[in-house]
Formats: sequence, C-alpha cells, structure tokens
Amino acid sequence: MKMAVRPVVFAAAVGMAALTGGALVAPADSALGRFGSAIGLGASPAAAALPLGAVGGGTIAPMLEQVTPAVVNISVLSQAPQAENPLLRDPFFRRFFNLPDQMPQSRPQVSAGSGVIVDARNGYVVTNNHVVENAQEIAVTLKDRRRLRAKLIGRDAATDIALLQIKAEGLTALPLGDSDRLQVGDFVVAIGNPFGLGQTVTSGIVSALGRSGLKIEGYEDFIQTDASINPGNSGGALVNFQGELIGINTAIIGPAGGSVGIGFAVPVSIVRSVTEQLREYGEVRRGRLGVAIQDLTPDLAESMSLKGDEGALIAKIERGSPADSGGLRSGDVVIAVDGRPIRSATDFRNRIGLLRVGTPVQLTVMREGGQKSVTVRTAR
Repeated sequence: MKMAVRPVVFAAAVGMAALTGGALVAPADSALGRFGSAIGLGASPAAAALPLGAVGGGTIAPMLEQVTPAVVNISVLSQAPQAENPLLRDPFFRRFFNLPDQMPQSRPQVSAGSGVIVDARNGYVVTNNHVVENAQEIAVTLKDRRRLRAKLIGRDAATDIALLQIKAEGLTALPLGDSDRLQVGDFVVAIGNPFGLGQTVTSGIVSALGRSGLKIEGYEDFIQTDASINPGNSGGALVNFQGELIGINTAIIGPAGGSVGIGFAVPVSIVRSVTEQLREYGEVRRGRLGVAIQDLTPDLAESMSLKGDEGALIAKIERGSPADSGGLRSGDVVIAVDGRPIRSATDFRNRIGLLRVGTPVQLTVMREGGQKSVTVRTAR
C-alpha cells in the first residue's frame, strides 16, 4: 500500500512507509517538513503527557474502551498518474521511436487515513477532505474488524472536512464536546491509524488555540497539541478526558513526516457547522457580508484612540452588499459576533464564512469612540 502525501506534512492519508532495518521511514518531501528542519525541530517524538491522576496506577483505559469503537481506519483507492517524459506527448516523437500511440495509463494507488463515527444511527463518519479527495473507492474498517464500503456524502476543501456514510448495525458514535471551552494545558488524546498500522492512542495537552496563518486550509483556527500525530492520523479523533470529540486531527509540522510534538486539529465547532451543511446540501454554502477586512494593529488602534488591538477593521464595503444595506461603514472595528469576541480579521472571516447563507448576525462594532450593535444577514 503506497502512502500518499500532500505538499504539506498532513497527519494524513499516507501510504505505507518503507521498512528499513525494522524501522518505519516516513516521506520527507513536504513544505512544512522542510520548514520544521529549518527551524531546528528535532525528529524525536514528544513524550506523552498524562494528568496527575493517571500517574502511578491511574488509567484512562475505561474512557478509551468507550471511545475507540467510534474511531475507524479508512482505505482509499485512487488513480495516480505515472511519471512521464514530456516528449512522449509529441506524436512525431512517438512515431519516430515506434512507440505505441496510447499514453501511459494511471495506476491504482491505495492510501490510508482515519475517521470518526459521529452519528451511529445514520452511519455518518467524519474525516479529512485530503484523505478522500480523488477517491474512486472508500473502505472503512471498524475496530471489530468489519470492513464496509463508504459513500462520500460531501467534502469541503476550505476546512479540510469530509463526510462519509456507512451502513452497519451496532455502530458507536463519539459525542461532540465544546472546543470553545478548551484551555491551553487541557489534557487530550489522539486516536487514529498512523502509518497504516491500525488504531493507535497517544496523549498530550492542548499547546495553543486559534492557530492560523499556516496556509494549510482556507479557514484556519487550529487546536495545536503535542500528542503524537503521525502520517495516517488524518481524520482521526482528538478527544478530551471526558471522552468527547473536540477536534479532527489534520496536520503536523515534522522534518521527516513524523511527530515532533506539533500537531494541529480542526476544532469540533467548525466540524459541526460544516457537517450539518454537508448532510443537507452535499456542500458548504458559505455566507458573506461583502466587506474587505484587516487586522487591527497596535498602531491603527492608537490612531483610532482604541483600547487594545483585538478586532477586525473594515477597510472597504461592497456597494449593495449585506454589509452596505445593514449599515456597516468603512473604519468600523468589529469586536464581537453574536456576543463572542473577535480576536483578528482571520477570526472574523472564520465566524462569518462558516455561517449558513441567510443567517442573521449581530455585530458589535467600535465607531467614533463608542460601541454600536449592527444586525446583518449573510448572503451567498
């Protein structure tokens, strides 16, 4: 089974690494992998983090016994084009060397990833978009070793989330937690199918929240964790110690495609919003307001006599857009959406872009030294 690797080191749909002297050798041809080497990240995985209660005889085995049946292995059959010399595309060249007119055919390729059952009754399984993109066939293997054909319901490249459906009795779903209540230092467990080995559990803590700017996805608001996440973990579960799903493991930074303690997961708040639309429409229909925004820098905040530098500055408003008809103005600083604080322009874009078309939104803005509440309705 070949391990397919995206241009970045995704925790990902990967093919089987080479076995050399009994050790797994992971691919190293990724942008983030090279970045990890450049900044001096070591290749040794971070030590597992455990809560005080789990040291000296404690265990999280009872929780895992309830959780792990909801985490599945995913195998994807796709077609990989064969490498070819550009000269082979020239009909004259092919005739001159008496080569067949038919171009080289693509070859089948099998890659592996992970997924999470989120609805046992209807058989819905969440995974990463990059695990199943270009898939011709998708198979899901349960913890009890049942192997099932999966149907792709829909996928969203901008958040790297995909929704599958399987038909089987006796499925176990993972309850959804509240990723908005996470704090740095919370203990978490990652469950997935690293290197195609089968279900594996690692532990760690939440290292950071709201990570963005990695240029991995269109909408980035990652949970960062030091729980060991490796190629093949993509689409797997990041759970809290209450056994609730708080994120879908998506990407890693690693010089050789292995874990160095910097992994990223899509928060379940985004997963929930995306999968609801995938179930209903088969796609995500994003709302928009018709504004150009930028971060509120300390210099801008000082020039506008604002306290603090959190928020999203509206730089321009599209004429006739929902923002225009709703009364927003250029120079407004959005500090909250539906009562939830806005940290940056990226935060604001994520909040609006994940809302359904036609959703009314209450924005709290700073204007001319005071606060004002503006209600607008998203459009497509």
